Amino acid sequence: MPRHFGMLVPSTNTTCEIELCRFAPELQVHTGRLGKGGSTPFSPSLDADVAYQAKLLGDARVEVIALAQTSASLFADDYDAVTVKRMTDASGVPSLTSAQAIGRALQALGASKVAVATPYSEEVIGRARRYYETKHGVAVVASESLGADNAYAIGKMDAGTAEAAFRRIDRPDIDALVVPGGNFPTMDWIAGWERQFGKPVITTNQAMLWAVLRTMKVDTPLPGKGRLLEQMPAA
Repeated sequence: MPRHFGMLVPSTNTTCEIELCRFAPELQVHTGRLGKGGSTPFSPSLDADVAYQAKLLGDARVEVIALAQTSASLFADDYDAVTVKRMTDASGVPSLTSAQAIGRALQALGASKVAVATPYSEEVIGRARRYYETKHGVAVVASESLGADNAYAIGKMDAGTAEAAFRRIDRPDIDALVVPGGNFPTMDWIAGWERQFGKPVITTNQAMLWAVLRTMKVDTPLPGKGRLLEQMPAA
């Protein structure tokens, strides 16, 4: 029997469904789209849309819902707690955010110092640094912005730009490399990056899938998408 989970994405996202739908028929994702609550590519989605779309995914009897908008969690200290409760109350199933998924994945892999390459602006990277240090005990000790200024540009970015950034910012004391950004297509690059740099690589969609599977109590390894999905460590 296939397993079903729900995913909420910003209306501009063109990547998450492509990267996560490939696991059908064993694992099926059902998606709701959300309007932006602001004018920047990193603005949180509308709260009313989150609740409404989560309710509709609950009608589909999904087992868990993930919000695939990592940057949204960075703008308010209580965003994760408030939004997860909003999704769960509306749907009746466990929920999580992709920012939480990245933090939990790093903790599960024992990574305490990370380098980040991301489409985010320098301001948003600063917020990410504070978020992961205060919420998950992970220090962002090196970072580079890849310079995307809108969601459509993020969706069209070549993942090789992240690899080039990693070459510039990686160093021996870094435990893992992180690529936040659900609209940044990176899933097919993770395994190669890990071979090249000799350490785990965590991306938004990979971490979100891992967190969804662990919430569903599924620990079957998914080969070829990095250590996190191959080892399936407990959350």
